[in-house]
Amino acid sequence: MILKIVKYPEPVLEQPGEPVTEFDDALRKLVADMFETTYASQGIGLAAPQVGVSKRVTVIDLSMGKDPAQKLVLINPEIIVRDGKQYEEEGCLSFPDIREKVVRAAKVRIRAQDENGKWFEMDGDELLARCFQHEIDHLDGVLFIFRMSALKRSLNLRKIRKMQGEGTW
Repeated sequence: MILKIVKYPEPVLEQPGEPVTEFDDALRKLVADMFETTYASQGIGLAAPQVGVSKRVTVIDLSMGKDPAQKLVLINPEIIVRDGKQYEEEGCLSFPDIREKVVRAAKVRIRAQDENGKWFEMDGDELLARCFQHEIDHLDGVLFIFRMSALKRSLNLRKIRKMQGEGTW
């Protein structure tokens, strides 16, 4: 089922997600729905708070549904190692039509649980590292707009307010 993606300034987006403790059918259904929503929105990642669920769950698929082997489910993830820097453009499904460059670590190692609660570690670099950081930020209540320069953030917040006033946001 395709879920509704909430947009900024929806309060759930700025609240840290609750840790997942139940690895059950409801969680697996949420994960499946999140993948379906990601693909329908032409995204590469989605965090549960973006669909109004304050849980530490995120899905990532850099292939956008073309390669099932690239589907990643991260439950209760944390970044345990950061290395280097990259300055690349990002977008966010909760900020449609806004794309800006932000600084992220070039490489990261994450620790997370899978849908069955099993812990694992994984390395990511370049786009995957950026995606890990972006999605885990969502689970911590941190939005990419707050990683932009003050000028870019101000311009984008003004753009959002204008669209809200026009009824297009």
